[in-house]
Amino acid sequence: MTVGARVHHSAVVCSDVDLSLRFYCDGLGMDVLMDEVFEGDWPTLFAARSTRLRSIFLGSAGDEPSGIVELVVLDAEPAPADRPPAYGFFLLSLYVDVEATLARLAAFGVQAEGRTAMGAPGGEVLMATVRDPDGVLIELIGVPA
Repeated sequence: MTVGARVHHSAVVCSDVDLSLRFYCDGLGMDVLMDEVFEGDWPTLFAARSTRLRSIFLGSAGDEPSGIVELVVLDAEPAPADRPPAYGFFLLSLYVDVEATLARLAAFGVQAEGRTAMGAPGGEVLMATVRDPDGVLIELIGVPA
């Protein structure tokens, strides 16, 4: 049986993480499921200016199918004047077979913007980014073996 793409999470880049946590947790009632800092090839994958990323997963504890909103904080030098940070909606992240998905998208002329692999429990995970027809960043995440 072939499984289609599954939404993993949607990400929001925060200008003020404490204010965002208050909004999502205290205001909307979401729970912090994970709060970690990751070193990674974010410049290649996301065109970020830093290799450090703080990722805060929010959701409903005990209700995994409820979905995840990720608050993202990117460590970086001050943004250049011609490329200020893009705060707000960042990306839609999907679990897929990355290679097969990239091959299907290539048939439409869509190429990966970034591609990397990261160590994860259970093995290395392939990740890539593409843009939808309206420019929304889509993160493709392979499911670890």
